[in-house]
Amino acid sequence: MRCPFCGNIETQVKDSRPAEEHVSIRRRRLCPGCGGRFTTYERVQLRDLVVVKSSGRREDFDRDKLERSIRIALQKRPVAPERVEQMISGIVRRLESTGETDIPSKTVGEIVMESLARIDTVAYVRFASVYKNFQAADDFDKFVSELRPDVPAGEDKKDT
Repeated sequence: MRCPFCGNIETQVKDSRPAEEHVSIRRRRLCPGCGGRFTTYERVQLRDLVVVKSSGRREDFDRDKLERSIRIALQKRPVAPERVEQMISGIVRRLESTGETDIPSKTVGEIVMESLARIDTVAYVRFASVYKNFQAADDFDKFVSELRPDVPAGEDKKDT
């Protein structure tokens, strides 16, 4: 593993332990060249996934890109980091278990929205606003009204 500080390709593993409920291995490493310490994670990858965009463009599935978009949606929300990691790992497992190597981006988006809806409604709406490309406040209003339980007209506002 290449040292991120000096580029030395000879690094030493100082400690290994299971992480993310035994889904990955966390390794603490030391570079003998510069003395830098860093952590790596090793995960099982069942197959190489390719995301097929709606335009037909294809790109390799990037777990880090998925994680970034989910973390943006969850920014300043009261969700434990461990829960986020579990959710991301679960999404990746679901994608890998489809048996397909080509995954439509729509499928990825739907699975992410389904997972976010289970843990945080605000993050779900944030992600959906980007995923569904909301253009106006009416788009938000329509989407959020679908989340609310049926309330008879005129009763959705409190009397003042």
